Amino acid sequence: MSGAIAVLNAGSSSIKFSLFEQGEQGGDGLVLKLRGQAEGLHTSPRFVAKDAAGDTIASRDWGEGAVLGHDGALQHIVGFVRDHLQGRALLGVGHRVVHGGMAYAQPVRIDGTVLDDLAQFVPLAPLHQPHNLTPIRLLLERQPDLPQVACFDTAFHRAQPELAQRFALPRDLHDAGVRRYGFHGLSYEYIASVLPRLDPRAAQGRTVVCHLGNGASMCALSGGRSVASTMGFTAVDGLPMGTRCGALDPGVILYLMDQHGMDARAIETLIYSQSGLLGVSGVSSDMRTLLASSEPGARIAVDLYVYRIGRELGSLAAALGGLDAIVFTGGIGENSAEIRERVCRDAAWLGVALDEEANRSGGPRIGSPSGATAAWAVPTDEELMIARHTRRLLAP
Repeated sequence: MSGAIAVLNAGSSSIKFSLFEQGEQGGDGLVLKLRGQAEGLHTSPRFVAKDAAGDTIASRDWGEGAVLGHDGALQHIVGFVRDHLQGRALLGVGHRVVHGGMAYAQPVRIDGTVLDDLAQFVPLAPLHQPHNLTPIRLLLERQPDLPQVACFDTAFHRAQPELAQRFALPRDLHDAGVRRYGFHGLSYEYIASVLPRLDPRAAQGRTVVCHLGNGASMCALSGGRSVASTMGFTAVDGLPMGTRCGALDPGVILYLMDQHGMDARAIETLIYSQSGLLGVSGVSSDMRTLLASSEPGARIAVDLYVYRIGRELGSLAAALGGLDAIVFTGGIGENSAEIRERVCRDAAWLGVALDEEANRSGGPRIGSPSGATAAWAVPTDEELMIARHTRRLLAP
């Protein structure tokens, strides 16, 4: 199977895309050809595309106040991608979809029935799922013969032990789907796929992966399989994030309803958009800004972030029965030497010893050989993982 695979990742005001070429004679390799995004879709649309080396090959700015929307952005992206296929066939499009519910534990080829199923999971991921599904629906309407594949952030965690997926709620609620799903699965799956080359002991043993970005979570891997994660029923659970609160006593929600008169939508806005690093600091949701700030709130936000990572690391190490490696990934995990240093320093009790020079240079190995527990900084590649799944499902 020779040709190209496009990958789309749609958010509330942006669509990211990438294009991978399939090797000749059905080769195993997928080669990144270009990637980019359309952003500011409802306020000041901008488009940029870069080649595999990161050099800009195209850009466009529609101007302040213009409204492109997902429809217009998709049209522009599809036209751009087709112009750059260079005679190769577009074999299909892979999509990141946050939630697959209980029904989808593997990537799936999309038709109208599958799309209707996925729409039922919007209440489980209200800030992500509707936007993930928009380009799928548009492409189904306009190009029904173009194969599309949905790849789920929840799927990698569906093999977790039953106990790890349970809340202490009545069984009928558990059976109805109120359970711990976990997210960032495509990122964790990618890290699990490259660990055997980097660190066979970690790949076969007990590893905690820290996906730290604007959205943040951690996952315990045993032999490359997810056994526990910090995110649960929704992507607001676990660690503090850019604007999401992370783990919260459910009694706080009841208190806010009873004593502050907040309804469900107001609470949703609070816990998803006004909390986390932004809410604690009162300065920014961006870790780079907080680390550079002298504001007391910024320091408290960073301290809380590191503290919570340490708490969750201990919990996940307990779930694994020990720890052989820790891996940092995601925008903060890959790029912030200071956050990695602080987390590793606090994890000395777990056998982590940092190589400070290696950490400053970005790794990939950032742990000292003297440490019993290895430490790594590994860039994730969710788009490549989606392209791999899409190729596999569409292979004849």
